Amino acid sequence: MAKRFLSYTKGYRFLSLICPIMIFIDVQISLQIPKVMGEVITLLYSIDPNGGATEAIREQLFGHLIKMLLLCAFTLCVGYIAARCSSIASMGFGANLRRELFYKIQSLSFENIDKLKISSLITRMTNDVSSIQNVYSQTIVIFIKGPFMLVSALVEAIKISTDLSVIFYVALPSIVVILTVMAIMAVPLFKKMLKATDRFNGTLRGNINGIRVVKSFVRENYEKDKFHTVNTEVMALNVKAQKIVLLISPAIMVVIYGCLIFSMIRGSRLIIEDTGMEIGQLSAFTSYITQVLSSFMTILMVFISMIMAKASIDRIAEVFKEEPSINDNGADESLKVKDGSIEFRNVTFKYHEDAVKNALEDINIRIEAGETVGIIGATGASKSTLIQLIPRIYDATQGEVFIGGENVKNYTFKNLRSEIAVVLQENLLFSGSIKENIRWGRLDATDEEVEKAAKAAEAHSFITEFEKGYDTDLSQGGRNVSGGQRQRICIARALVRKPKVLIFDDCTSAVDTATDAKIRASLRGEDYKDITKLIIAQRITSIMDADRIIVIDGGKIDSVGTHEELLTKSEIYHEIFVSQQEGVLAQ
Repeated sequence: MAKRFLSYTKGYRFLSLICPIMIFIDVQISLQIPKVMGEVITLLYSIDPNGGATEAIREQLFGHLIKMLLLCAFTLCVGYIAARCSSIASMGFGANLRRELFYKIQSLSFENIDKLKISSLITRMTNDVSSIQNVYSQTIVIFIKGPFMLVSALVEAIKISTDLSVIFYVALPSIVVILTVMAIMAVPLFKKMLKATDRFNGTLRGNINGIRVVKSFVRENYEKDKFHTVNTEVMALNVKAQKIVLLISPAIMVVIYGCLIFSMIRGSRLIIEDTGMEIGQLSAFTSYITQVLSSFMTILMVFISMIMAKASIDRIAEVFKEEPSINDNGADESLKVKDGSIEFRNVTFKYHEDAVKNALEDINIRIEAGETVGIIGATGASKSTLIQLIPRIYDATQGEVFIGGENVKNYTFKNLRSEIAVVLQENLLFSGSIKENIRWGRLDATDEEVEKAAKAAEAHSFITEFEKGYDTDLSQGGRNVSGGQRQRICIARALVRKPKVLIFDDCTSAVDTATDAKIRASLRGEDYKDITKLIIAQRITSIMDADRIIVIDGGKIDSVGTHEELLTKSEIYHEIFVSQQEGVLAQ
């Protein structure tokens, strides 16, 4: 997995390599500043209070001043280059990681996505990737600078005084203990916070997607209370974790200031006892104390960040390790769907291996190319489940599904699904113009083909009523058009694809019966006669003129026949017909 994550540095490795070089130069320059400062202090201390500074001392002070300015300027430039390179490299790393994670999610089956949960996948794509990206940025800058500075400053401090350097034997272990204790307390809280964030995203996503339902049922206060609960949970866990993290800096500063006080007291005694230490050296030593301890603390802080980020790494690794439950490995790339004939042979299906009941059981049916077949049954009869086996949204648990005379598993996903167009009951439109949404079915469709599909879907008339016509912009989800208009645009998107199999999953439920009849009449036209059409419907009027109608009950085929045949031989179909006729008469 480490090798996988390192692969996402591709394209930014040169910048990542520049950072350590710049940091090494920065450290070497930074180590010279305390020396120069010490020399300045020594010179100032040597000035005669009565006679003032001599010309030689003034020249030396001026020289040291110029040297300090140059060192600071070089440090600023080198630090800027390192920071810029690390920012670009880490952002690029994050972009690569997000891209590959998105591609992986696209390859997963519905079963995998159901298992991982959409809200959790969103959190992994955002929060978790950002966490790992930040750790990468810290690693190529802070984690590299820390050891360089620690070792170099420690050597310089020991050169000045081995006597004073004994303070590090106490200070360094103290910092280790403090950060270790803090990490042990904080890491579990951060893990809980990530899980709470998953729940937060799930609640937020559900509320925004269902905002119309919320307002229709006047449930704003209920949703506010639910949001407040998950939002407060995330905040509370975050506050608990941050309280611990915020204690780290004051605790470390106590150690650093304690070392400084000890050094000043002990160093002053050494100067007074005339052991050879100068006041400027003591000043430099105290600066090196800060550099050593700050560097050591920085190393451990990054290490702790890595530990905290491990939860994010594990969550993303879980996605990468997830193998699609449905794949087209071994499929024949040259195999194309020759026609829209469909056959189910002894098909049984259940959504989970441990499911007690099968969603579909012992399905046997053959549908000829160009045939129009209606599918009807009670709610929960598994009508939609049946048609999802054709484009391999799910695979049959037992039995086989054929299209064009070939088992669907013999086709690549691209070759299979490019010949199938599905119009769902939940109509999804994207931000962009109406033309772009229709052309989404086939990107190379001409304006004439787009208009032709819209006319067949009975969408042309209302589209041309808009001021911008086909160039009218749709909001996300198509919320600025009615439900029936969304359905007709989605139907046009499917028709422009020119598929061999066209599946309508109760997609005319928001369309009036007259418009529904016009759409069905268009589909019987010459342009669409070779397309196999499967129509799932709740209204018998939507399928009564189909070549055949399949009645499904409890996941099993109850009966198959024409409208007239089913009225006499299918009790279920007859009951549905009578109830709907009574409803019409009652109106």
